[in-house]
Amino acid sequence: MYRDNTKVIAIGNRKIGGGNPILIQSMTNTPTEDVEATVNQILELEAAGCEIIRCTVPTLEAAKAVKEIKKQIHIPLVADIHFDYKMALAAMENGADKIRINPGNIGKKEKIKAVVDTAKERNIPIRVGVNSGSLEKELVEKYHGVTAEGLVESALDKVKIIEDLGYDNLVISIKSSDVLMCVKAHELLAKETCYPLHVGITEAGTLYSGNIKSAVGLGIILYQGIGDTIRVSLTGSPVEEIKSAKRILKTLNLRKGGVEVVSCPTCGRTKIDLIGLANQVENMVQEFPLDIKVAVMGCVVNGPGEAKEADIGIAGGKGEGLLIKKGEIIRKVPEEELLFTLREELANWK
Repeated sequence: MYRDNTKVIAIGNRKIGGGNPILIQSMTNTPTEDVEATVNQILELEAAGCEIIRCTVPTLEAAKAVKEIKKQIHIPLVADIHFDYKMALAAMENGADKIRINPGNIGKKEKIKAVVDTAKERNIPIRVGVNSGSLEKELVEKYHGVTAEGLVESALDKVKIIEDLGYDNLVISIKSSDVLMCVKAHELLAKETCYPLHVGITEAGTLYSGNIKSAVGLGIILYQGIGDTIRVSLTGSPVEEIKSAKRILKTLNLRKGGVEVVSCPTCGRTKIDLIGLANQVENMVQEFPLDIKVAVMGCVVNGPGEAKEADIGIAGGKGEGLLIKKGEIIRKVPEEELLFTLREELANWK
């Protein structure tokens, strides 16, 4: 697989590439200058399973805040730089574990060189980011629009700028909100480079549409063995990004651990509030560090059979339900006690 042959890059105390596990990334939406709010959000994201965090650094105050934030968190911090090369220098001087830049936005070669020299001195990896929304005019004209080929050419051009300055501690990111264009771009890029790739569908949208687009796009890309870090970009709480990323990786068998909840789609036989119960179960199981499957079924007709593949399950009846383990009915439980009973079983799971 492509991922097994990528260059190994250290980001703080974590390593990506070369067959290392795919790491989940997110980005804070607090003002980075607000150290307390940013730290609180990162700690919440850590608890959810975030493994790399990116913070925007638009001001010198934000760059200085990186130093204080780093003292209170436990995962690598990536400084997101857009236009001012001085912010990249300041972020690295204040302990950023990695910087994200688009060399095309930084400006003159001397400015890019200053950034590369500081990164080289401190052995800080640079993530070269290219976005379909900011593809260079000449490439848009060359390819008669924004295309996967144009994105790849743009990314490789930026990489060459940094390589020519004598540095190859790099990660590449090419993103588009067009899912199939993004997939094609990653397939093309994977054949052209051995640098690790950060994968995501940018501006994917709300919790609903963003999750669908990200699951489809990341699913196709990751299934081909492409990608070393991922972010599910959602217009919503960053914690939701982590939950979705974990589920995508688990669904592709790229990650173990975590309780998987399966539930039936409801039908006329359903006599309990299955939709509410299934959502309650999905939220409740997040607190248990188990690698098991939990079934939530709507009726006692098919419930036991459908739950047979699960480690534990509940199946609803009229005002009551069944507790099922490994396909065997254990006991009947009043409807209002189903969630509590399931929680007790998980808390004492062996």
